Amino acid sequence: MSALTIFDSSTPVADVLATPAPATAVTGGAGAGGDRPIPAVLGSDLEVPVRGGRLVRYANLDYAASAPCLEPVGAAVAAALPAYSSVHRGAGYASQLTTARYEQARHTVRAFAGARPDDSVIFTRNTTDATNLLARSLPEGTVAVVFDTEHHASLLPWKRAVRLPVPAFPGEAVRAADEALDSIEGPALLVVTAASNVTGELWPIAALAHIAHRHGARVLVDAAQLVPHRRLNLTALDLDYVVFSGHKLYAPFGTGALIGRSDWLADAEPYLRGGGAVRAVGDDGAEWHDDPEARHEAGTPNVLGAVALAAACDALSATGWTPLIREEERLLARLRAGLASVPGVHELSLWGADHPRVGIVSFVVDGHTAREVAETLSADHGIGVRDGKFCAHPFVRHLLGAKDGGCDDVTASAVRASIGIGTTEEHVDRLIGALRDLASRA
Repeated sequence: MSALTIFDSSTPVADVLATPAPATAVTGGAGAGGDRPIPAVLGSDLEVPVRGGRLVRYANLDYAASAPCLEPVGAAVAAALPAYSSVHRGAGYASQLTTARYEQARHTVRAFAGARPDDSVIFTRNTTDATNLLARSLPEGTVAVVFDTEHHASLLPWKRAVRLPVPAFPGEAVRAADEALDSIEGPALLVVTAASNVTGELWPIAALAHIAHRHGARVLVDAAQLVPHRRLNLTALDLDYVVFSGHKLYAPFGTGALIGRSDWLADAEPYLRGGGAVRAVGDDGAEWHDDPEARHEAGTPNVLGAVALAAACDALSATGWTPLIREEERLLARLRAGLASVPGVHELSLWGADHPRVGIVSFVVDGHTAREVAETLSADHGIGVRDGKFCAHPFVRHLLGAKDGGCDDVTASAVRASIGIGTTEEHVDRLIGALRDLASRA
């Protein structure tokens, strides 16, 4: 069935939703060990100008900021567009179909995260929005316990917070959380990343969740940097809440998700007050929905963003995590070995070179600011990386041994190279060669 036939009112909505993606949607490099090949990303043939007027194929090594769109994600959005209509409010066929696609996306994201059947899945703009939604939903007097290693999205939204210093090793993180939670009376929420957006290192989230629950607290996991690289199972890890963004998960259409226990969310004031969040409005005020998903999704939602996020979840699950992880680890090892071979280049790490991590590496180059390095890589070699403090100022300052420095302070910054689906050996080798050339001029 083509996308154009969805307007035929004789075709049941369920049949449209069951129509498989176009055969060309999943293509790309071989995924040895998986049932399907690794899907391709859009823009892999992008050419960019470099100094001297030449055009070169772009080497995108900035996945940790925003990942490119997967081909099957683009195909899913294109298929949904012709019948795009209102959600939850219309009796027309297109409205019914759009509503069904939106709610099907919710079920897909729930399954992808390994959530419990009664967990809420609330669509948001991104990880920051999702975290702020939960912060607004905490019971009165809740204290958040958060490490200085966190992204600002996890560090800043809390009314009451205990900030923990950067732990020297994973066991110290568990001990520090244990001691902090033991000193808190009343409701508490432990906030922790699953994978660092600065170093890529994996955090002991299962152990931290166990400690939180031993003290009667809950745990929120920032999974934004984990889910593009590793399978997440909220139930198996016994997590209370997880948040992540579509734009880091190969679905750059402005949607994220808050997934987790419904009771706090059901008791909280609506995140936004407006249509969709109410059961009824009378002269004396509004009666809000008991269902947290409706309660906190006022207004017309980003349907295409939800469809895109679900399509990315489906594509990764269909490929299988084994080939994805195997390819990433091969390229990450090549990248890290290459960086280590360049004199004057120093990788940043919290828990040592051998600690498990995802495809993110931050580094500094002797004699050059991070901004100089990033601009040279772009202007001379067509390579995209991130420079700065990665919205994690306290952590980056700790890793660099700097006492101060805001967004504009280029002396207390680093360069970050991050990889994912679509990264090639040539991209990695081009970066290493460019850094070797730059380091020789220091």
